[in-house]
Amino acid sequence: MNPRSRWVVGIDAGGTRTRAVLADADADAGDGRVLGEGVAGPGNALTVSAPELTDHLAEAVASAVPEAGRARVAAVVGGFAGAARAPEEEPGRARARAALTAALNRLGIGTAAVEVYSDIEAAFAGAPGQPADGLALVAGTGAVAARIEGRVLVATSGGDGWLLGDDGGGFWIGREAARAALRAADGRGEPTALTAMVGQALGIPDRVLPLGGSGPGPPSADGGPAVCAVDGGPSPRPADGGPSVRPAADGPSARLTHGERQARPAHGERSVRPAHGGRSVPSAHGGPPVPPADDRVWAPALRAAYRAYLLPAVMDRPPVRLADLAPLVPRAAARKDAVAAAVLRDAAAHLAATVAALGPRPGEALVVTGGLLAPEGPLLTPLAERLFDLDLTITPVPDGRTGAVALARLLVAGR
Repeated sequence: MNPRSRWVVGIDAGGTRTRAVLADADADAGDGRVLGEGVAGPGNALTVSAPELTDHLAEAVASAVPEAGRARVAAVVGGFAGAARAPEEEPGRARARAALTAALNRLGIGTAAVEVYSDIEAAFAGAPGQPADGLALVAGTGAVAARIEGRVLVATSGGDGWLLGDDGGGFWIGREAARAALRAADGRGEPTALTAMVGQALGIPDRVLPLGGSGPGPPSADGGPAVCAVDGGPSPRPADGGPSVRPAADGPSARLTHGERQARPAHGERSVRPAHGGRSVPSAHGGPPVPPADDRVWAPALRAAYRAYLLPAVMDRPPVRLADLAPLVPRAAARKDAVAAAVLRDAAAHLAATVAALGPRPGEALVVTGGLLAPEGPLLTPLAERLFDLDLTITPVPDGRTGAVALARLLVAGR
């Protein structure tokens, strides 16, 4: 580090975690080099209490910025779930700014150049070239789309929270996983690998699970993690090992052509069928078998016991913790589980409708982020298929940290 350089801090405060990065204030706008990083708990400005939010911000920034150099921080920008850049009195913005100011004061960071944006505004600013106008879609724990003008959010679609909306986001997917497990257990729904996977995730005894439990499954083909985190992190690669969307000639933006659409299984198609005698057939992809609907394998008493365990396991947690189950769905879908694949298709349809509500213009840029849509996210290709006819250029970005740093550099430069 240059001992005389100025620094900026960019913060991405989402529904699952708060992440801070330290960068050179005087580097080029597109310079992604990171000097320090820190991670802490959730940072949603509306759902996390003020004391907790302050603590999480202080913890993340303290890890990112060396104590001896905190006087060199020239600007701090935070992109917060539950907040917006305007109006000034917007409740989430006011709460985020108060918590951020308190956290910086606690750490002895005295810069007056402190700004609060929404997480979607920060993510949008992270696209190549730091665009000022266009569309953005965040699909992590929640789901919201926005129109950005002059780097400020001017219209939104979705983002109504887990109780009233966020259709297609991580909470919605996790809840669908639990519902599919319950429906399979009492006979309302089709057999699915999600039954055992959800049960194991919630700590249900193996003796109650179909086939004694199907396990978490194999890693991805490249040896990396097999699932994505809903609020950022590693995601599964497509089955063919290639990119989810075709890179454009001038950067990571992408359009999906008609020829690149992937074939979908027919409605109700089952990739794995129980063999004679109630025994299941292993998945063609090498994963565990899909539990068959055969009472000789999963007796009625065990089905009832499964439900008796699952319901209190869900009810004893904060409702939003259902989002923890979301990564199980792409994992099961990668094994050709028809129920899981249908959940992902429905999620992509919800996200596409959220974008379409903003009246996209042909050729307009759409910046997407969140664990479900970040580069190689499990919903990136299905979403591109759904939006094909709108002729949008889709640019995935990992999260809002790069954009928050870009906005902090603009703040230092007085722009």
